[in-house]
Amino acid sequence: MVKIAMIGAGSVVFTKNLLTDILDFPELRDVTIALHDIDMERLETAGMMARWTAKQFCSNARVEEHASRRACLDGADFVINMVLIGGPEAIVPEFDIPEKYGLKQTIADTVGIGGIFRGLRTIPFMLEMVQDMRELCPDAVLLNYVNPMSILTWTVYKAFPEQQVVGLCHNVQYTARDLAGYLGVALDRLSYDCAGINHMTWFLRLEVDGEDAYPRLRQAMADPSIFAKDKVRFEMMRQLGWFVSESSRHCAEYVPYFLKNAEEVRKYDIPVGDLKNRTAQKIARYRESRRMLIAGEPLPLERSVEFGSNIIYGMVTNRPQLIYGNVRNTKLIENLPEGCCVEVPVLVDRNGFRPCHVGNLPPELAAHCAPHTFVQDLVVRAGLDGDRERVYRAAMLDRHAAAVLTIPEIRSMVDELIETQASALPAGIVRPNTPRAGN
Repeated sequence: MVKIAMIGAGSVVFTKNLLTDILDFPELRDVTIALHDIDMERLETAGMMARWTAKQFCSNARVEEHASRRACLDGADFVINMVLIGGPEAIVPEFDIPEKYGLKQTIADTVGIGGIFRGLRTIPFMLEMVQDMRELCPDAVLLNYVNPMSILTWTVYKAFPEQQVVGLCHNVQYTARDLAGYLGVALDRLSYDCAGINHMTWFLRLEVDGEDAYPRLRQAMADPSIFAKDKVRFEMMRQLGWFVSESSRHCAEYVPYFLKNAEEVRKYDIPVGDLKNRTAQKIARYRESRRMLIAGEPLPLERSVEFGSNIIYGMVTNRPQLIYGNVRNTKLIENLPEGCCVEVPVLVDRNGFRPCHVGNLPPELAAHCAPHTFVQDLVVRAGLDGDRERVYRAAMLDRHAAAVLTIPEIRSMVDELIETQASALPAGIVRPNTPRAGN
């Protein structure tokens, strides 16, 4: 029986979505679903959600709840990671402290100051979990859904080169849906090739019924009602020539242009502090899901666009699946740094992951992505080595921070964030260390 371990299963709605996808495959209905969370109420709720979902599919799935992460991992074939280290409370200072210095953010989970610190407070957990996996389920495949996707996936394959790992996101899938809507066509008429880095994956080829759709998309962009739906991404396409994955609210903080001042924020309708502002909504959504489960009320049940179930299905049945995954750059994208984390098409079957070679990105797109990969590299090194000086350097080299703040302001902001998040950070980062020039 295949065992799937879900770490951070207290994200119960996401847990339900993933289980719906898995159990939608008849070949995967005879599985063990092992759930782990450090919040006992959320773990209980996840167990109720898993059993309810399994029942809807008349599945033979065996559901286990584990307060111990090690017990959950023991003997697993697949490990799905979806934790939020520090919980929703940890997100607030990652918005409030930068904003005090004049640095605005929208989601703060991928790059920028928020992405740097979310990465640093999650790296120790990733190292501990994968160390447990090497002992308890050394052949298991790690499916990482946790942001910052590139930083955390990179950390795993750098620290544990033998670990099978892929970073999973839905930015390509949802962007394809958006593009089909802007073009006024059904999604199944769209075909595309994408490559880049997570949340900055570019639609290098975009076709409708086999014909280039970019001229049609530029015409659609000229319609104010369509442009208004996705202002930042359409502006990026206008300037660079290709459409990028993820939403405008994400993209706004990846570049130095849109959050520079209040006028640009208004012009592009950028929801400053969006993730922090939605935290209460997420908690309310969890509470409502728990209430409905206890009351025996039905919940919505439909297949999601996530790739996790396709990976499990492809590996278990040996029926090849094509996904977009975040993997180590082994010359897959030749004009991005070797070893960085890239998002490319990946073929999956019983043999594992076989990422597709892309070649060179157009130079303007590589120039957009490359600075972020070097910052991510610094964060990975800072997290693995406990190097505080590299945290300063990563923050200083972030495109958005550098466009708004001085070097003394960046260092002071980093100091405040380290003090606030000290309990979750690698020890060497909490204790100031000597500036280093090498490695």
